[in-house]
Amino acid sequence: MASSKRCAAGENGEQDAPLSERKHLRADGKRHVAALVLARGGSKGIPLKNIKMLSGVPLLGWVLRAALDSDMFDSVWVSTDHDEIEQVAKSWGAQVHRRSLEVSKDSSSSLETIQEFMRLNPEIDVMCNIQATSPCLHPFHLTEALKMITQQGFDSVFSVVRRHQFRWQEVKKGSGEVTTAFNLDPAHRPRRQDWAGELCENGSFYFTVRDSLVNEGLLQGGKVAYYEMLPEFSVDIDVDIDWPVAEQRVLRYGYFGRTTPEVVRLMFCKVSGCLTEGRILLYKSGEEMVSINTRDTTGIRMLQKEAMEVVLLTSQLDPVTQSLADKLGERTACKVISVGEEPLDDLRPMVEQRKLGWKDVAYMGSDTQDVACLNLAGLSAVPGDAPVVVINAAKYTCHSAGGMGAVREFAEHILLQKEKAKSQMEQRIDRNNF
Repeated sequence: MASSKRCAAGENGEQDAPLSERKHLRADGKRHVAALVLARGGSKGIPLKNIKMLSGVPLLGWVLRAALDSDMFDSVWVSTDHDEIEQVAKSWGAQVHRRSLEVSKDSSSSLETIQEFMRLNPEIDVMCNIQATSPCLHPFHLTEALKMITQQGFDSVFSVVRRHQFRWQEVKKGSGEVTTAFNLDPAHRPRRQDWAGELCENGSFYFTVRDSLVNEGLLQGGKVAYYEMLPEFSVDIDVDIDWPVAEQRVLRYGYFGRTTPEVVRLMFCKVSGCLTEGRILLYKSGEEMVSINTRDTTGIRMLQKEAMEVVLLTSQLDPVTQSLADKLGERTACKVISVGEEPLDDLRPMVEQRKLGWKDVAYMGSDTQDVACLNLAGLSAVPGDAPVVVINAAKYTCHSAGGMGAVREFAEHILLQKEKAKSQMEQRIDRNNF
């Protein structure tokens, strides 16, 4: 079972009617449920942490995708004070609340920001505060937790995780005080398997009805319940050291969208800006030279080993000599073709000739003329130094810049999606056999 739920009586006791039952319903009998992600620009631990790329997706994008795909919210919002965060939020389908200066200070609490948002949006009856730094959140977490409010009558539901950690009282150095255990009898120290552990907030989300937030000033008020998440989904990012751990966790347990991971059979890769850093060296003799990274050529070979065709693209807008194109083809064992101002016009016949759909295609580009192909391809990527408009069109953004390992990074991502699809297929087969 993926998760479990438990409840705890609120301050008013079980005899009191839940605040949710005392809510005024809309004319259609339904309540407006909104998701709100707080994403201030002034993160102290990691600058602009909320839009830093995590496994090819802005950190904010992981939770927005889960919220939107849950289909449980009437509106999904990001509260921010920063222009770049606003742009990323909108590109992922969220509405934006530009918070005031009063709640944008280092000393401002989350509750103050949420209360300001609720006052400005009186149509919202139930609010879910989702933490941007919880990238392993899935739609089913939100769906199951919200049903505890809409179907079971709770006023507040928040996420927890079970921990098996013995806690001790802190004492000041030199005080002469002796520490004591909070949740342990040292004379009867239990084995892990004999101890149920403790429930701790993991901060992933907090569902709360309007009355608790606005009138009582509580994130957890009225009839309160918790929603238990498994440890593998409980990831929090606060400082730089958390980042590599989160990247490994999200690749295994993150939510990648509704559809089965794409398994592509053909890859188009731009030479300038992707395989190379975009520079062409011109010699007095008339010769031209480009530099390619061995990590990238290894990435291409990894794909070819998996029976994937890789086609390199040069552009008529940024042409290279035929001799240079021939050398690139020889070095990478790839076909090299020249495309025009609209690469899609030249590539569509190739896709059709191979009896493939664009969902079977991976595309890597680096400039505005690539946007149409990036949007259309089953898997698409751009180097980390690509223009913002191109980044917004791609499904994956590499950490590495063009010519510096970006192609290898995308190749690894493609192969990871193939492994995910294979794993999902095996799971379906196993379920059908039992």
